[in-house]
Amino acid sequence: MRIHVEQRADRPAIRALLCAVFPTPAEARLVERLRAEDDAMLSLVARVGTAAVGHVLFSRLAAPFPALALAPLAVRSEHPGRGIGSALVRAGLAEAEARGWRGVFVVGDPGFYRRFGFDPALAQGFATPYPGPFLMARSLGGELPARTGTIAYAPAFRDLG
Repeated sequence: MRIHVEQRADRPAIRALLCAVFPTPAEARLVERLRAEDDAMLSLVARVGTAAVGHVLFSRLAAPFPALALAPLAVRSEHPGRGIGSALVRAGLAEAEARGWRGVFVVGDPGFYRRFGFDPALAQGFATPYPGPFLMARSLGGELPARTGTIAYAPAFRDLG
């Protein structure tokens, strides 16, 4: 498996992957809209041979410090248990930190995301449309610069459902 930053030529394969992994094309439309509105900050593709088997996107997040939202993360069902999703998250976090981002927020399964340093407690002080135990944060390059404030996802997320 190899992971690389999305290129324009990857976009049809990413769309096909998202449509195959999720029950509706809503996530594929989300990714396309985030790109179109310049809110997609980092998009990584995992390939086995020539096949796109995984994808993760990090989008701009309005926050009291430079922060990203991790969503969506997708791995083809015929490749379970190979660590593709974990490799995409780790590669994305490393690249986000290298680019100077200070934090990442995710709404997801704490059982999966805690292994990467995400913590619901770090997100508790932030006002968001997605409060609760599935909202988690992770600092990059030290502690989060703030522990309270408002975080706002890119407008494309409002239409996700």
